[in-house]
Amino acid sequence: MRLLLDTHIWIWSLSRVGNLSRSVRQQISDADNELWLSPLSLWEAIILQRKDKIELPTKSTEWLAQAAATLREAPLTFEIVAAAHRLPFDHRDPVDRFLAATAGVLGLTLVTADRRLLGLGSIGTLANR
Repeated sequence: MRLLLDTHIWIWSLSRVGNLSRSVRQQISDADNELWLSPLSLWEAIILQRKDKIELPTKSTEWLAQAAATLREAPLTFEIVAAAHRLPFDHRDPVDRFLAATAGVLGLTLVTADRRLLGLGSIGTLANR
């Protein structure tokens, strides 16, 4: 399976594994699965950390970049931008729109706990429940 980690899922996998469901932990740890991360998730994590909305082992952006380096980097392309614009749902977080569009365009399964992102038609999702 090719899994795109939502920002919070990626952060939890680094520092709060207990927030992940058993099925998500199993899928993330399955060596047969590809784990993908959008560069927007790294950007979002840096912003959340600066605003003290998340707590990570260090405030180093280098540490976050190293943590992201173990995953496949999802591109941000014109096709993904156009797909994000066309998504038929109202979501206030632009990063979430891009993550959903990225999953759709690249044929990835979006791993998320965000109910607004679950069941978006043709976009595959794995719920953290």
